[in-house]
Amino acid sequence: MLTPALIHEFKDAVGADNVFTDDADLMTYSYDAAVVQPVVPALVARPTSSEALGRVVKLCGDNGLPMTVRGAGTNLSGGTVPPTRKGVVILTNGLNRILEINEADMYAVVQPGVVTAKFAAAAEARGLFYPPDPGSQAVSTLGGNVAENAGGLRGLKYGVTSDYVMGIKFFDTAGEIVKTGSKTVKCATGYNLTGLMVGSEGTLGVFDEITLKLIPLPAHRKAMVAVFDEMLKASEAVAAIIAARIIPCTLEFMDNFTIRAVEDYSRAGLPTDAAALLLIEVDGHPAMVEEDAEKVEEICRRLGASDIRVAKDDAEREKVWAARRSALSALAKLKPTLVLEDATVPRSRIPEMVQAMQDIAQEHSIEIGTFGHAGDGNLHPTILTDKRNAEEWERVEAAITAIFDKALAMGGTLSGEHGTGIAKSCFLEKETSFATILYSRAVKRALDPKNILNPGKVIGGE
Repeated sequence: MLTPALIHEFKDAVGADNVFTDDADLMTYSYDAAVVQPVVPALVARPTSSEALGRVVKLCGDNGLPMTVRGAGTNLSGGTVPPTRKGVVILTNGLNRILEINEADMYAVVQPGVVTAKFAAAAEARGLFYPPDPGSQAVSTLGGNVAENAGGLRGLKYGVTSDYVMGIKFFDTAGEIVKTGSKTVKCATGYNLTGLMVGSEGTLGVFDEITLKLIPLPAHRKAMVAVFDEMLKASEAVAAIIAARIIPCTLEFMDNFTIRAVEDYSRAGLPTDAAALLLIEVDGHPAMVEEDAEKVEEICRRLGASDIRVAKDDAEREKVWAARRSALSALAKLKPTLVLEDATVPRSRIPEMVQAMQDIAQEHSIEIGTFGHAGDGNLHPTILTDKRNAEEWERVEAAITAIFDKALAMGGTLSGEHGTGIAKSCFLEKETSFATILYSRAVKRALDPKNILNPGKVIGGE
């Protein structure tokens, strides 16, 4: 129970200006980017130091208050929606310092509220590279990226967030610090608690510091846009590029619906009459970049590309990628409700999945714009609808289920990078097993016996 005396303790812990209890303030933290029912919390606390964060976690633990950690709230699976009106939201945007960038050993230590793009720019200023680049990187935070195991456009070649997390310091429910991992390249000490925490969506601990691996900047980059008059040809080109053992830094797909929305939004000069585009970037040693780019162009032309536009300079290259990153915002303008999914299939099955998306849209009489990270099998079917239309929303829900079923039938997964949260927890057994869920719940009970760390997320309730 959140009594006036307890509210006063939260104010003592983080400062009165960093505790929010007014309804207007609380409403801001009742939802995220997922299409799920908002829940207004009882209190929001914004710690600005590790000590304050620990005190807030301990207050929640001692008083049995459910707590949900929130960065920027850009996640797409309901992971930061409070589980109950009695809960506390711990806001991490006040923990926004880059504590260390070590150039010699190529790692960094950050607080969870550091914005992803700002961190990447700080690393690049030192001649280092942090590859994970979720579409929300301009506002999303590193703590949220780790909690969701976020991916991004460069995932094909460089992997996702989990591939760069070397260690984490986090608070348990008693407000005690747990340390995992190391700043060394190798670390085989104890259980792999770092791996357990990545992707746990705030259900197992509260991040305090994160140690991230950095790598050298690629020496050269080359970006191009391949234009296709048939979606199937573009998807077949994706599979052919991978089959040729070429791993571009980025290999993105956009259908005509998305192209037109993005061009209207960004004015990037995209060909709006194209059935589909592939946005491709290769990087590395200059000689290899040129060789790979030539091979990619040859494959695209052989498989039906009507035009290939190569970026002349970095400014043109950045314009193309900025347009791609605007896809979600561009589509969101078209209808009151946008549902962005990320069911992912083996890369060789991309042509089948692209066709399946068209079939599902037609079968359920809905609009689906498809874009995404085709090179790693992670497409983003984006359903445009109006949730207030109950009959249409039923068709949308049926289409989502059909998309998941199709992806799983191809050996794919429910989520390539958006996490499980509450939006996908009901589908988890389809991909795993009931025993998997029971095992995960046993881990949760052991680490969180009061069930106060983001309860109900990922593995559902018990």
